Amino acid sequence: MGRTVRGAHSGGQGISMIFTETLLRGACVIDVQPLEDERGLFARTWCEKEFLQRGLNADIKQCNVSFNRHRGTLRGMHFQRAPHGEAKLVRCTRGAIHDVIIDLRPDSATFKQSFAVRLTEQNRTMLYVPEGFAHGFQTLEDNSEVFYQMSACYEPAATSGVRWNDPAFDICWPAVENRIISGKDAEFPDFSDKTAP
Repeated sequence: MGRTVRGAHSGGQGISMIFTETLLRGACVIDVQPLEDERGLFARTWCEKEFLQRGLNADIKQCNVSFNRHRGTLRGMHFQRAPHGEAKLVRCTRGAIHDVIIDLRPDSATFKQSFAVRLTEQNRTMLYVPEGFAHGFQTLEDNSEVFYQMSACYEPAATSGVRWNDPAFDICWPAVENRIISGKDAEFPDFSDKTAP
């Protein structure tokens, strides 16, 4: 992981977010700073101003929820082709997931490199995924739920992906006895430069 930058208004107020840059340019792990008392806690999970200050895409066009009944469910690795590329803010609101992104920008110094982070309902950590990345996850617990904020609307004709176990990316997934994956996700062809978004 890279440099950690606190929100512009942290100042001990506990209402800002902590942005930690990953080794993949533009992708950030975001942690909340909760205010806690006898009632529970309060934390900020989104701030347009803070995102814009860091040059991140602050548009929100669509929000989605993915509920997964079983541990070992794998969804990915998905993206939308230009001009419908989408940035995502991903958070696990129930259970836990192993969240993975791949840099598919051909002009990037980290082209074809991946990054993974554990997102859980307890840590409330989020992952910001820029345009030009593939994204996917594997559930670590039964009944895991994932919440997405998207910068672009879903465009069926623009959807695409790369295979979760393609050797071009050498992703290390958590071991599981029974991995559940859709036929579509399992059958993405081997990666080529023409596959990039």
